[in-house]
Amino acid sequence: MVKPDQQRKTVKHLMFAYKVSERRACQVLKVWRSVFRYLSIAKDQAYLIKRIREIASIRTRYGYRRIHILLKREGWPVNHKRIYRLYRREDLQMRLKPPRRRVSVKIRQERTMAVRKNACWSMDFVTDELFDGCRIRILTIVDNFTRESLCASARQRFKGVDVADALSSVIQEHGVPETIKVDNGPEFISKEMD
Repeated sequence: MVKPDQQRKTVKHLMFAYKVSERRACQVLKVWRSVFRYLSIAKDQAYLIKRIREIASIRTRYGYRRIHILLKREGWPVNHKRIYRLYRREDLQMRLKPPRRRVSVKIRQERTMAVRKNACWSMDFVTDELFDGCRIRILTIVDNFTRESLCASARQRFKGVDVADALSSVIQEHGVPETIKVDNGPEFISKEMD
C-alpha cells in the first residue's frame, strides 16, 4: 500500500511534468483529491518514539503493554493503541522465543559489589519439606555488604503481593536499597512486584 505522502509527491510530480490539473493527475493515479489535499494535524511524536526506543533498549523483554504502563507512570497522556502502533512502526516486536544459539549473546550487566549498607540486597526462596511431607517456601532478603538477613518469611505459597508486602515492611525498617538482585521467578517479575 502506498503511503499518502508518497501519493502526494507523485501527484505533484505528474502535475509539474505534464502540466495537467490536480483533478486530472488524481484521476490518472486513482487517488482521491481529499487524500492529496489532506494536511495532518497530529502532533510530532518524535519525543514519544525516542522514549519508547529507550525503554525497549533498557528493558529488552518488555512488550508494548509494559512499556505503556511505564509511560503512563512517567506522565505521558497516551493510550495503549498509540503505543502499539508506534512500537510496531519502529519494528520493536519481541520474538516469542529467542533462538538457543543466541543465549550467550544477550547483554548482561556487570555484578555490582556492595560497598556500604543498603547498597545491594539479594532476594530468593529456600524450599524445605516438613516431617509430614508438606513443603514450605522461605523468602530470604539479605544485605550483600553486611551479610545480615533482613527477612526470612515462611509460607506454603507465595504470590507477588506477598513478596511486595514483605519487601515493603523490610524497607520501612531498614531503609531503601539502591539495587535488589533477584532471579526471574514468577513472584519477582509479577505486576504486583513491579
